[in-house]
Amino acid sequence: MSDTKLAPQPTEEGTGFGLRHALILLALLWAVALNPIVGLLSGNAQAQIAIHFRTTQIAWFTQAGALVGVFILPFVVKAAGMYGKKRTLVIVTGLGLIGDLVAAVATDYRTLLIGRSFAGIYGAAAAVAYAAARDVFPRRLVGPASALLAGSVGIVGVGGPFLSGWLIDTWGFRGALWFMAISTAVCLAILLAFLPESPVREAHGRMDWLGGLLLGGGLTAIVYGVGQGSDWGWTSGKFFTFLVGGLVALVVFAVVETKVADPLFPMALLAQRKIWTVLLATGVAAGALYSVGVVMQLLVLMPKIPTISDGLGWSATHNALVTSPVSILVIGAAIATGILARRVDARILLAGGGILTTIGYGLGSQFHHTAAQLIGWGVLSGTGMGMVVSSVPIMVIAAVSAQDQAKGNGAQVMVQGTVQVVISQLVFVLMARGGKVMRGTQFYSDSGFRAGFLLVTACCAVGVLLVLLIPKVKKLDDVEAGQAA
Repeated sequence: MSDTKLAPQPTEEGTGFGLRHALILLALLWAVALNPIVGLLSGNAQAQIAIHFRTTQIAWFTQAGALVGVFILPFVVKAAGMYGKKRTLVIVTGLGLIGDLVAAVATDYRTLLIGRSFAGIYGAAAAVAYAAARDVFPRRLVGPASALLAGSVGIVGVGGPFLSGWLIDTWGFRGALWFMAISTAVCLAILLAFLPESPVREAHGRMDWLGGLLLGGGLTAIVYGVGQGSDWGWTSGKFFTFLVGGLVALVVFAVVETKVADPLFPMALLAQRKIWTVLLATGVAAGALYSVGVVMQLLVLMPKIPTISDGLGWSATHNALVTSPVSILVIGAAIATGILARRVDARILLAGGGILTTIGYGLGSQFHHTAAQLIGWGVLSGTGMGMVVSSVPIMVIAAVSAQDQAKGNGAQVMVQGTVQVVISQLVFVLMARGGKVMRGTQFYSDSGFRAGFLLVTACCAVGVLLVLLIPKVKKLDDVEAGQAA
């Protein structure tokens, strides 16, 4: 018998991201990061677009796609469970690419909105990507991988503003629109090349079309009604028709889901306290902090015009220079949170992040006139944002089983997306109240920016209070997740 000894195999704890897992992470990271990339480019381009197309309805440039994403999400989540997460990601990315191309070549505002609306189909991809991470990585990598996916908002925040500044300052908003299309095409290519199909599927099932239409349609009606409320009047019959109609659709959805054999979101699942409280708290906390982009981007990029506009009038590149240190903090806080969540109660991390964002944006409501002021309170809000966005997918993993992961992520993204769009629409309404319209373009006053910050601050505080409702959840080390090796 040979005396030659076999080299010791790497243990599960000692192995990091090898080449195969790194390429899988790249594919999922791009898929998740594409949404904040598009959000950043859209937000930075909206000032130019509003002035170019002379519209007071610029809110719909960023919100139309989000609205479509909310509507389509139930179907995408169900399809991921039935047909596979990779296949679903590839399809929604391809459809999103079509919308990007329509928007890039649009010559009028209506066509631009149609393109951005169709591109919103891709908004549902993040929920599927998070669910796929639980399935395709070894257990030891699920936490770090999920934290890195969540922290992609910070990664985008570091390089994205400089890229956005270069594109917009050099080629205008068209440069941003074309880059969205290119980024989506690259995402499609690397998903096809590197992402394996998830082994977790629903044992049986069929698409619940009625439930999806009721849920997506109800949420869309409510969000659209809120967005139009200032134009229609908050006491108008039209506003109440959309609001009440949407609420009725949601009630009927809840009834229907108890009757069908294969519901989109089983009521027995959503009724569990450990699940509905996680969905509510994470949805409000994350939806609130993402909506602050509406205030920030219009504040820094709108021109300074005495008696007309109180924007800071920065270029996109100057904005990138000012905000990049805060974005680095987001990444660092997200990675640290992912590591800590293996052994620390994720509720503490989520609440801590929410407290920091509440304090930061509260200070921002009063101090937002210089770069030094923005960086000062940005240290708090950036750290808090990293903690919140990293805690969200980790808490969903801890609350649901592997079989229900796609449904859990889908429900969370739906709650978060609805909260984000509603808060964003209300922010636009508050900011417009103190602003003025000149040559068909809406401009904003300092009191409007202050009101927007205060609304976001209040919503972040509500998110912190909702964390108190969440019962104790498992730590990542105790969760059934990932592959054996």
